[in-house]
Amino acid sequence: MKAVTWQGKRDVRVEDVPDPRIEEPTDAVVRITSTGLCGSDLHLYEVLTPFMTPGDILGHEPMGIVEEVGSEVPDLRPGDRVVVPFQIACGHCFMCDTGLPTQCETTQVTGEGMGAALFGYTRLYGAVPGGQAEYLRVPQAQYGPIKVPEGPPDDRFVYLSDVLPTAWQAVEYAAVPPGGTLAVLGLGPIGDMACRIARFRGAERVFGVDLVPERLARAQRRGVETYDLRAFDDEKALVHAIQDETGGRGPDAVIDAVGTEAHGSHVAKLVQQTAALMPRKLGGPLAERFSVDRMGALYMAIDLVRRGGTISLSGVYGGMADPMPMLTLFDKQIQLRMGQANVRRWTDRIIPCLTDEDPLGVEDFATHRLPLSDAPHAYEMFQRKQDGAVKVLLRP
Repeated sequence: MKAVTWQGKRDVRVEDVPDPRIEEPTDAVVRITSTGLCGSDLHLYEVLTPFMTPGDILGHEPMGIVEEVGSEVPDLRPGDRVVVPFQIACGHCFMCDTGLPTQCETTQVTGEGMGAALFGYTRLYGAVPGGQAEYLRVPQAQYGPIKVPEGPPDDRFVYLSDVLPTAWQAVEYAAVPPGGTLAVLGLGPIGDMACRIARFRGAERVFGVDLVPERLARAQRRGVETYDLRAFDDEKALVHAIQDETGGRGPDAVIDAVGTEAHGSHVAKLVQQTAALMPRKLGGPLAERFSVDRMGALYMAIDLVRRGGTISLSGVYGGMADPMPMLTLFDKQIQLRMGQANVRRWTDRIIPCLTDEDPLGVEDFATHRLPLSDAPHAYEMFQRKQDGAVKVLLRP
């Protein structure tokens, strides 16, 4: 089959790889019909290269048709249409029963000290072959895959794999009070969808911050009050502008949907780039022991949120030596919530929103739909924010 493979920094290729097969009785094999390109994939493309191995199959946002199931997968049949969540979880351990499948005790990558295994990600999360491919082996298929109806286009459902539950959890963790205010930093796919969900769930005012014109325009069309970071002399001026709109206090909650690739911090950027360029035997330990994030968005969130407010982190951070302004966090009594999205915890609440009325705008959410063979171009375009690329779907 054809699959998108990682070969090095900014080097992905579509190659022939062996077809997946049933290896465990809880496996399924799914023929992929649509698969997303995620901002987290760009971390592999650019930042987290010390944790990758040439030939790794990328992708964690797939959906398709079940081709084969193992003997211990009672609720799936060949021909079922399914969305596959990005995390691999059993559904019956203590953590899954607690609503935290991202911490699944059956699939935890204990050798790396990490949580549940993920599709198409680094060795830290199991290096499980991903879904930017023609076929995908799905472990723990008795729990993970989400059956969806025939009829509507893939665009209606494919975001259940990651974008929708990640944005839903970001808003849930933000705990915006009824009629409250929310600021979203970063209007890529997760930030954009978080704005839509927040407004759908009753936030009175949603402020969106970015520096890419196409992203700002998309959010503004959905009723978001947008702020172009480039229009301000510095971040403090932007913070004051939004605080002035909220009685001088700041918004009730802030979602950081940017994460480790935020602008700023030239030193942190240098450390990231140095680790990525070093041989893997040297770059891996450097990144694990001394990695730091570019934390401009998080620092802005801390300045911006009102006292006693909440910061919800959905942008990926990976630094082990990040400096945190603990005095400010403590003094402002800021609540901080974060983590990978617990997909199956939220899907039953999200699916009723995926109606013909399409209140979240999923059917026109993608800006680009490309064949799988164009994946190298798609990665480059998305990483460079060219041609208005906000969300890319690949079709095998």
